[in-house]
Amino acid sequence: MVSVTSSFSGQSRPGVPPRLPTPPTGWPIGSYGTYEEAQRAVDHLADGDFPVQEVTIVGVDLMLVERVTGRLTWGRVLGTGAASGAWFGLFVGVLLSLFNTNAGASFGPILVGLIVGIGFGLIFAAVGYGSARGKRDFQSASQLVAGRYDVLCQPRNAERGRDLLAKLAMRPVDAPKD
Repeated sequence: MVSVTSSFSGQSRPGVPPRLPTPPTGWPIGSYGTYEEAQRAVDHLADGDFPVQEVTIVGVDLMLVERVTGRLTWGRVLGTGAASGAWFGLFVGVLLSLFNTNAGASFGPILVGLIVGIGFGLIFAAVGYGSARGKRDFQSASQLVAGRYDVLCQPRNAERGRDLLAKLAMRPVDAPKD
């Protein structure tokens, strides 16, 4: 009997991440307050010839953190819209100039694309900002962060992984690698 698996099935081959979201498996071998510490732990395992393909870093207690980066004003919105429209218009103008058969009019399509791009950028930015009606007069950047990062390992190597990470915990953070 031949077994056929769809690319959308939850099954995967060893060492290959599953295609669909699946809960992680394995035993905890370390828990860290930052992602950087968890990366350092996995790097230490890799340096110790540990089979890191059996390791998973799991972010626990996820939070969406939105950091406000500035206030939005009409001037900033229109300036940003004009700049992004200019880049797109310049791109389109360059593409059109590549297919232009007139030898003397190579800058015409670039200039037209730039001006039209600025115009459309201004219009779209103004419509978008105006439709918000002052409900979001700031810009921000969002990140998904975790309260802690657990390092999991498949059971067959979990004890060895814990031993290696215990040695790492006894070493100072700024100590050179072995």
